[in-house]
Amino acid sequence: MSKRIALVGMPGSGKSTVGRLLARRLGVPVIDADTVIEDRIGCPIRTFFAEQGEPAFRDVEQAVLAELVAPADGAVLATGGGAVLREANRQQLRSHTQVVYLRSSPELIFQRVRHDRKRPLLQVDDPMARLQALHAERDPLYREAAHLTVDTGRSSLQALVGRLVSQLQRGGPQRGQG
Repeated sequence: MSKRIALVGMPGSGKSTVGRLLARRLGVPVIDADTVIEDRIGCPIRTFFAEQGEPAFRDVEQAVLAELVAPADGAVLATGGGAVLREANRQQLRSHTQVVYLRSSPELIFQRVRHDRKRPLLQVDDPMARLQALHAERDPLYREAAHLTVDTGRSSLQALVGRLVSQLQRGGPQRGQG
């Protein structure tokens, strides 16, 4: 694999988990963009976000993503859920990596992360409504960035990764696969 694979999708769609399994299966390293960002800013993203605001965070995220997509070596890059919000990020990802959109419904994401107290996304009065609003806003952006879309559905992680490897090996942009 000579081109990096970038996973995009909603928070809770499985980017980090699928990224680790996919990288292991392909025999390449996995890079978690959020971990790189936290190392760079020296604190948890939640803290930086609260203290500096979203625009400052998105500036750091954009700079880090530009660095992470540049190498042409094989790796799997798990991005943050909001990485596609800036057009520059979508263009960088699409130009330099094979972008895979892990598409999940807000209902399925809620089932996966409803007990996760570390996700600021869910620390609101109506987390389901928040997920639905984010999905409505971001789904078109994920689709715009993606070369390949995979529905996470209810299949096992191993089956999902197997399906993804198969589709990546077939090569070429594919959309709406699931």
